[in-house]
Amino acid sequence: MAPKRRHSYFAGKVTAIPGASQAEVLNELRRVILAGEVPPGVPIPVGEVAERFGVSPIPVRESLMTLIGEGLVDHRPRSGYTVAQLTLAELREVYVVRRVLEAAALAAAVVSADDADDARAAEALAALERAVTDDDSTGYHRESRRFHMALLAPAGMQRLRYVLESAWNVTEPCRPMAYIGVEERTALHADHHAMLAAFVARDAKLLLDISATHHYRLESSIADLPPETGLFATP
Repeated sequence: MAPKRRHSYFAGKVTAIPGASQAEVLNELRRVILAGEVPPGVPIPVGEVAERFGVSPIPVRESLMTLIGEGLVDHRPRSGYTVAQLTLAELREVYVVRRVLEAAALAAAVVSADDADDARAAEALAALERAVTDDDSTGYHRESRRFHMALLAPAGMQRLRYVLESAWNVTEPCRPMAYIGVEERTALHADHHAMLAAFVARDAKLLLDISATHHYRLESSIADLPPETGLFATP
């Protein structure tokens, strides 16, 4: 019996879906990247990924081209496909975009929210609290995003939210919370509690002030990330 073939790091993270459709291939590749299961710069071998899906390389390449357009995958001639890798300056720029878009959505959301929105945001914060307690950086990224989106949801600004979600996606593979110190993470999480309190009180000015402080704190923490993490591309 021939030995079982070992797949590359990326292909090994892909859930096997024999005979997968084009949409299934795209959704699974996007899921692997956004879940932070593979760090930036990891090669994506088309043949091995196609084998995991039981399809030809064509739908895999088509899916990767879509993900290039979403900023999640890079392609270089003769080097193939990789999980997208930003420079530190590019990562900081995307966080600035997130700050500006979130401020616009929060201003509209806080005046439209109701008790059900309060409950959803509180539930998301409780899940985030568990991730903090468990020192679960992956869970922190997932639940932090859920909390922020819960605060924004009452705005009903679907186009703005789509752009914000797209910007957020670009930062997901980096997972900076895994490299930020405990003191900084504690301060960032305290901001979350203060944001929820202002949201429930319908205090738009206070909420926007806390949100701005939170984002500036986050941007400062990212600026201090050590280059030896290997997360960032060379400028």
